[in-house]
Amino acid sequence: MRKKSITLLSDGALTRRENTLYFENAQGKKPLAVEGIYDIYIYGHVNISSQALHFLAQKGIAVHFFNYYGHYDGSFYPRESLHSGDLLIKQAEHYLNKEKRLNLAKLFVTGSAKNMELNLKRWKINASFGELLKELESARKITEVMNVEARIRQEYYSLWDEVLPDGFKIVRRTRRPPENEMNALISFLNSRLYATIVSELYNTQLAPTVSYLHEPSERRFSLALDLSEIFKPIIADRIANRLVKQGIIKEEHFREELNGVLLTKEGMKTVLKAYNEELGKSIKHPGLKKNVTKQRLIRLEAYKLIKHLVGIKDYEPLVAWF
Repeated sequence: MRKKSITLLSDGALTRRENTLYFENAQGKKPLAVEGIYDIYIYGHVNISSQALHFLAQKGIAVHFFNYYGHYDGSFYPRESLHSGDLLIKQAEHYLNKEKRLNLAKLFVTGSAKNMELNLKRWKINASFGELLKELESARKITEVMNVEARIRQEYYSLWDEVLPDGFKIVRRTRRPPENEMNALISFLNSRLYATIVSELYNTQLAPTVSYLHEPSERRFSLALDLSEIFKPIIADRIANRLVKQGIIKEEHFREELNGVLLTKEGMKTVLKAYNEELGKSIKHPGLKKNVTKQRLIRLEAYKLIKHLVGIKDYEPLVAWF
């Protein structure tokens, strides 16, 4: 049985009776087959019994929580069963060694920039971040790497705006709260993608708290922030671009709140439907010579990082061929 991600958008309660999980809301009580659950994403007010959490922990199912506004709050991260002491030492070594850390940080930014360039090409915009990537090569501090990354992304958003419809211009990137519809859409998708990457890391031997581009103190699962740089352009941005250009997401899917703009509940449902469909799409992997889902690419990227850390093969960031 192929396991699936479960999203709970309506208010309710998650409980356990014997070996079955139940989600109960105003529409009734629905059983959830634990054997078919990969992870759970909860938006809004859902009460979870301690018995349900114990059951989820036994089954190794991560639960991600988002608040009323669709912002990521945190994760219930079951006790790790795959972690390797040897790999943890290697991760720490690559963080503590300035050159090794700098190398990985630059690779994450390079992969992100290449994927942004590919997006712009798909959207019929001729652009290159070549000069900024040359500057990246000479960076000697993580702060310098982050500075170049920020400038690349700023230029990317400015160019993307040229082909976005009126009413859905980014103008400038704002987050908490997003100041307009496109910022709200991008933030919502990035938040969901981050949680997806956290789930994928849980199913590897990597410690999600040791990172290279982002400081480990920035967020508990900071390695997910590193990997998200690779996947935000080719997953979140592409979904956002398609939704607004095809008129699937409209102004009516947003509300003004918290001195900013946020998705309505119906807007969240629409975006999450597109997100889940995108991650479930299969593509032919040139290296493996077989079809894999786009979600699987995240796990494969983590495996590539493991091979780098243990000295089997140098890490090369994913640059989309699709």
